[in-house]
Amino acid sequence: MSKELIEKAKEKFAAIINEQLKRVEALKKEAEDIDYSAVSPIIIGVCFGDGIGEVISKHAEGVLKHLLKDEVASGKVKFKEIAGLTIENRAKHKKAIPDDVLKELKACHVILKGPTTTPQAGGKWPNIESANVAMRRHLDLFANVRPVRIPKEDIDWCFFRENTEGAYILGSKGFDVSDDISIDFKVITEQGAERIIRMAFEYAKNNNIDRVTVVTKSNVVKTTDGRFSKVAFRIAKEYPKIKLDEWYIDIMTAKLLDPARRRDFKVIVLPNLYGDILTDEAAQLQGGVGTAGSANIGRRWSMFEAIHGSAPRMVEEGRDKFADPSSMIRASAMLLRHIGYPEKAERVNLALDRCSGNEKAKITGRETGITGEEYTKYILSQVD
Repeated sequence: MSKELIEKAKEKFAAIINEQLKRVEALKKEAEDIDYSAVSPIIIGVCFGDGIGEVISKHAEGVLKHLLKDEVASGKVKFKEIAGLTIENRAKHKKAIPDDVLKELKACHVILKGPTTTPQAGGKWPNIESANVAMRRHLDLFANVRPVRIPKEDIDWCFFRENTEGAYILGSKGFDVSDDISIDFKVITEQGAERIIRMAFEYAKNNNIDRVTVVTKSNVVKTTDGRFSKVAFRIAKEYPKIKLDEWYIDIMTAKLLDPARRRDFKVIVLPNLYGDILTDEAAQLQGGVGTAGSANIGRRWSMFEAIHGSAPRMVEEGRDKFADPSSMIRASAMLLRHIGYPEKAERVNLALDRCSGNEKAKITGRETGITGEEYTKYILSQVD
């Protein structure tokens, strides 16, 4: 019996290895980044998602359309609304992203994406892959960039989370070897680690930041995390004016809570799972995960989103109109900066900073605060 189980496991593992070797070959032939100044029109896809995503992404779309009204009128920018990424439609097709939706996404240059529901094993929906993970893989959105700003504490962090490798990329490829053993996989490639780490160093260089922190658990997870660490120190030699330090994920979660140390961190680069955990902690310090947006950057496409989920309970309780759109509006600011409008992006970020803690813009997720629509109108009043 054990020989039979081993042979089946070897077949599954061989298939995963072959798939990843092909991916490495593709990584070696990467295209150049898009020059948006030479693109006309820039097509912005707005993908509403499900749950509160359908509400808050429309508020963020309104902010974008307001700021880009002249560019839309001149034909420089075009908006394209994309339906079909609801959990109901994904469950119907039994796909994380239905084929027709993926085709529409690929017809855009950048995408503003609302939160989507990821089914849990044993739940009411088919156990399909996360739409986020699938989109990052299909569009090769290798860099998840998440800024966190807490001006009153002089905190300005920028996290560079690797998006297409680590523990998540093979999350649906694990298997039960027997009734007693389940195995999952983690993968780090030289090419995948290099491009996210280099992006972090380039960001630091371009913003006159003299420190990059790499976060791993390379003292225990010696092969994959070890590779990520070695690539970071190899690339650091090309940037002699920037100091690289390495922190382990467990102590790093503590140091973000340490008032005496946390403001020292600036640019933080880390593998997928650690990045997911640490950026949620950082967002909570900023004011909650509902306040944080993120960018998913690739060579050909880029996608901008909230870092939180679809909150179906809010919809079930009829509270979706009170959902905080700050995260999606932060994401829209990142989109603006990415396509070449940094001044417009900064206006949005400053408006959000001014609204933070303002009683006129108090949003609680319930009737005790204002609605998302009212909050967005207040943001727009501060943008102009």
